[in-house]
Amino acid sequence: MQKNKYLKIKLVRSLIGRPEKHRLVAQGLGLRKLNSEVVRKDSPEIRGMVRKISHLLKVEEIEQP
Repeated sequence: MQKNKYLKIKLVRSLIGRPEKHRLVAQGLGLRKLNSEVVRKDSPEIRGMVRKISHLLKVEEIEQP
């Protein structure tokens, strides 16, 4: 049985003064305020969004949500 992997994503840098695309990506991930955290299923789409704003995030892989 294959275990599902998840990503715990935390916004650690402010979105103030960032390009609109960066803000929209953060909103798409479900991140609203500074230090907000979300858990998302690991997929290529989520990885791409994380890569786009990786300089603003802290990401760790977890086994269970």
